[in-house]
Amino acid sequence: MLERSRTAAVIIIGNEILSGKTRDENSPYFAAQLRALGVDLSLVTVIPDIVEDIANTVSECSRRFDYVFTSGGVGPTHDDVTFEGVARAFGVGLAENAQLTALITRKCGEGLSRTAMRMALLPEGAELVNVEGMNFPPVRIKNVYVLPGVPEFLRAKFEKIKERFRQKPFYIKRVYVEEDECRIADALSSTAQEFEGVEIGSYPKSGNDGFRVLVTLESRDEATLVRALERLLGLLPSKIVVKTE
Repeated sequence: MLERSRTAAVIIIGNEILSGKTRDENSPYFAAQLRALGVDLSLVTVIPDIVEDIANTVSECSRRFDYVFTSGGVGPTHDDVTFEGVARAFGVGLAENAQLTALITRKCGEGLSRTAMRMALLPEGAELVNVEGMNFPPVRIKNVYVLPGVPEFLRAKFEKIKERFRQKPFYIKRVYVEEDECRIADALSSTAQEFEGVEIGSYPKSGNDGFRVLVTLESRDEATLVRALERLLGLLPSKIVVKTE
């Protein structure tokens, strides 16, 4: 019996993303990283800096998925309300975290305003995911991991903690086809029905690279994947298959 796949949701928080002022770089990063870790990224959503929206989204995602990653809204300014939203999602208040207070003071110096120190107010029950060499650790409450929105900061933090999420990997095979998608649809459907544990994707291309459709087959079971590939190749005319890898 195959191991149950762990699922994840990514919540991108920020008016700047929704308004187009800033390009979302974190969703593609999470998609690639989680796939490599063997985690099914099941949902990506972008929401504004509104406490109620954050609370509702985090609450729903925490119930539906194994892991939830939020990005953005953890700084000292007025629109950084992610921690407040996460606290409301779990029905708890905010409390000063002594370790985070010390880290902020060490970096920014003594005498910071009350507003600036909002960064040290975490949802009750939250903990810092302490990793050696990280100045400001990510914050976790239950299955929700709160990360910054700045891509380089987010990536630096996630790289330090990502191994805790690793599972049995996905295996992938690629078939490059010199034929229109409508001509291979039956073969794809037949293979998908026969091998339900194999995810089959079909991606039309312009043809400028020497093929018209890239077909991908993915599974956690390598032997099943090989059988599915063999079945698909048996259904496709050999003359239209440019290459497999």
